[in-house]
Amino acid sequence: MLRTVAAIVIDQTAPFEFGVLCEVFGIDRTEEGVPPIEFRVCGERAGEPIRTSVGAMLVPELGLDAVEGADLVAVPAALIRDEYPEAVLEALRKAHDQGSTLLSVCSGAFILGAAGLLEGRHCTTHWRYSKEILERFPSVLLDPDVLFVDDGDIITSAGTAAGIDACLHLVRRELGSAAANAIARRMVVPPQRDGGQRQYVELPIPECTADSLTPLLSWVLDNLRTEHTVADLASRANMSERTFARRFVAETGTTPNKWLTMQRVLHARQLLEDTRLTVDEVAEESGFGSAALLRHHFNKIVGVSPKDYRRTFGATREAPV
Repeated sequence: MLRTVAAIVIDQTAPFEFGVLCEVFGIDRTEEGVPPIEFRVCGERAGEPIRTSVGAMLVPELGLDAVEGADLVAVPAALIRDEYPEAVLEALRKAHDQGSTLLSVCSGAFILGAAGLLEGRHCTTHWRYSKEILERFPSVLLDPDVLFVDDGDIITSAGTAAGIDACLHLVRRELGSAAANAIARRMVVPPQRDGGQRQYVELPIPECTADSLTPLLSWVLDNLRTEHTVADLASRANMSERTFARRFVAETGTTPNKWLTMQRVLHARQLLEDTRLTVDEVAEESGFGSAALLRHHFNKIVGVSPKDYRRTFGATREAPV
């Protein structure tokens, strides 16, 4: 049952992520049928102001002793640093040992990791920090594509707004769908979002590291609608297929087919964002030929369907083709 929530704030806490915890757990919504939740804001020292990541000051009403006995201990994002306050780390370890559920928002996962609580555990964090968290805590089982990970007594969320998804999921898990839906309705957010954070990741564009294939690649980008085979491209480059394939991997780091598919997905993504073309027309313009083939490759690389991607990122006004 979720009756008591303790949010731990430290120096350089991110106010939005802290605000997510306040909005979901800290507002009395009993009139909407949500059971009452005692919300505690805890710092190293009660009443001592801390500076947030945007320069504003935040004054925690309670000290770390108030963490004890909380059903949920939540850690919002904060500036990533080499060392975190030992008193905070110890409070998290103690809470975990005593049976509290722990939740982190965005880079708050680094605080849980510093406390040694993510060793061998499934977790996530903001996609920008995926490499860094694995370097710091190599034993974590990171899933960089999802909005949140529920690993039982530890829940971690991806960047910023994904904290809302994690918090609402926890409410749904502990208090039921009606409570989660009531909070989501008041926040004017979907009770549960589809897809993961992969759709928000900047897709890497394979670059050519030498000049020999640059003219060919530029021509292909101008003719994505055309069907291209490795044999045709090798012939245009005046190479045998074997030499062309070997040179292509050496200069781009990937195979011709993978490179071409990525370029077509990137072009389709741009068309979905900036134009009103139908999915069938986007498939044709980007060289996939059919909407089914576009959906297959787009979902595989971006993580959501073209239709769902456009719903999130598409133009809100008529855009030029």
